[in-house]
Amino acid sequence: MTTRNWRKLAACVLFISTASPVVAALSKSEMQMVRTVDAERARSIELLRTLVETNSGSRNIAGVTRVGEMMRAEFEPLGFKVKWVPMEKAGRAGHIVATHKGNGRGKRLLLIGHLDTVFEPDSPFQTWTVKGDKAEGPGAGDDKGGMVVMIAALRAMKAAGTLAGADIEVVLTGDEEDAGDPIEIARADLIAAGKRADVALDYEGLVRDNGRDMGSIARRSSNSWILRATGKTGHSSGIFSDKAGYGAIYELARIIDRFRRELPETNLTYNVGLIAGGATQSTDAEGIRATATGKTNIIAPLAEARGDLRTLSDEQTERARTKMKAIVADHLPGTGATIEFPAGGYPAMAPTPGNKAILDRLNIVNRDMGLPEMPVLDPLKRGAGDVSFVAKDVDSFAGMGPYSTGDHAPGETVDLTSVPLQAKRAAILMSRLSAERRAR
Repeated sequence: MTTRNWRKLAACVLFISTASPVVAALSKSEMQMVRTVDAERARSIELLRTLVETNSGSRNIAGVTRVGEMMRAEFEPLGFKVKWVPMEKAGRAGHIVATHKGNGRGKRLLLIGHLDTVFEPDSPFQTWTVKGDKAEGPGAGDDKGGMVVMIAALRAMKAAGTLAGADIEVVLTGDEEDAGDPIEIARADLIAAGKRADVALDYEGLVRDNGRDMGSIARRSSNSWILRATGKTGHSSGIFSDKAGYGAIYELARIIDRFRRELPETNLTYNVGLIAGGATQSTDAEGIRATATGKTNIIAPLAEARGDLRTLSDEQTERARTKMKAIVADHLPGTGATIEFPAGGYPAMAPTPGNKAILDRLNIVNRDMGLPEMPVLDPLKRGAGDVSFVAKDVDSFAGMGPYSTGDHAPGETVDLTSVPLQAKRAAILMSRLSAERRAR
């Protein structure tokens, strides 16, 4: 053989060894999972289409219930005992709780997703449309795509024989996008499941940053605030005088501007989403529509603003609230103001060593699959989610679902190639975690 041919052979061997790391790094059962996900890709996409075409806006009780029944039909053949938990007391449809009993030795897994979407029946966005490797549809990514990844992964585990010994509990809430009230009832089953688990995996969407898949070991809280200001009404010619004072709108503006200037710190955001003021002012019972009347020559006696507050820890929440209260109390002459923080928000999922350990395990899966390592995602780059309700009790990880863009808006689009990718990652990770002996 000539030197030239030897070089060609060496190049071919190098290409094969670098382009096919899965063959060398994954076990026989893991290779079976990969093959199963690939073989069932069309089935998974068809399930996603069917789910997306069934409207399940959070307040569409019948629609959320139908999607719950569709998911029941997927879990039961896999050996899960499925329970529907009605949520009439919280004003919502209900939750799916599905339990798979394994050998009682490995880590107990909690899988989290949600049945509902932000798109109610009156939304103009109701259609499933495929465009090459992308598909548009309400909830295609958030979170019907996540539920499909979950099912595809569990089916792959069953085909490979790794599901049989796995202890898994699944909670699919019916109101993640618009949580029921009181939240203590709406999230009671999820919180209880978190206390029973060793690891929680949230199947909301994968986040990419500059084209790179990222790992979510933290999610910020989502809480709200209501600011109300009052002032003395009268003719506008008297504004700023000792007798008339500054009026409610100036007091409201003072407070909001000081929030802007004095509250900033890392991982804290505070949005003003609704504002109104005048001679009269009112806000509807849902807190999403405000009306006001007034004239340019009347000092406004009433003003109101509503917004949200997002933090990375309970300590940061309390620190921000304390600062906000102090700013509110420093009134302009002739005015008053109050601020309240309604109950029922989403807590923070703080970054912890335990959460990072899950990402470390997932990155071993990535290595063995020949995929790039997933860095830690900046928590500012994703919103709040149900996993935060269990994160104080169990090591947690978010972003097991597919990659999507435009979530929560018409045109929400899922990357169909990410569905099998995430299912393979999930099946292998869950199989390995289930094989690790639990600590308690």
